[in-house]
Amino acid sequence: MEKIGKLYIVATPIGNLEDITLRALRVLKEVDMVACEDTRVTRKLLNHYNIETQAIVYHQHTKDDKIKKIIDEILVGKNVAVVTDAGTPGVSDPGNILVAEAIANNIVVLPIPGASALASIISVAGIDMQQFTFLGFPPHKKGRETYFKKVSVSEIPFIYYESPHRVIKNLELLKTIVETQNFASLPQGEKKIILGRELTKMFEEVVRGNINEVLEYFAENPSKIKGEFVIVVY
Repeated sequence: MEKIGKLYIVATPIGNLEDITLRALRVLKEVDMVACEDTRVTRKLLNHYNIETQAIVYHQHTKDDKIKKIIDEILVGKNVAVVTDAGTPGVSDPGNILVAEAIANNIVVLPIPGASALASIISVAGIDMQQFTFLGFPPHKKGRETYFKKVSVSEIPFIYYESPHRVIKNLELLKTIVETQNFASLPQGEKKIILGRELTKMFEEVVRGNINEVLEYFAENPSKIKGEFVIVVY
């Protein structure tokens, strides 16, 4: 009986290409293939470190037959690494379906930890983060108001990811919802924001203040409404 391969869940940089572990680089070199969201994005990382491993497409829209094919490759002895375009697979990124299939087939799944926008913003928050809620990206339409009502009443820090296309609109919605609530119990009577933008990249920035102050900052600096955002509301 052939030896079954392994599935590695590998964290990759969220911006700065130096933010990758030695172990991750070794695994990416040693596996038989790398399953990634976009081969063009992943190939840039692999080329940077002179890694010639084959890259195949695997993302949230990958069909069941493609997932089965990856599982079949592992079952006949091949080792596969899963990466996303940036960060840790499974944290608001695809990965869970393939992992579930691997577990169902008694395949060993190994985490190779590393960069994460979530962990990065927590590390520089400067507030008590022993408890927090993380709900990934807000819904685009249906459920959006319910999502931000949940943010507004959370008694512990609430963290979410945001795109540049919706960051201002959603902060304005949060402001409206907060203003209709009774937050007399809060020390400052209002919710505060820690907003990380383009973390680890050339123009990384952390903006802090209440909702009005953050909105005013971007109204005065509209050119900075770009890149990836991770937001803490507390």
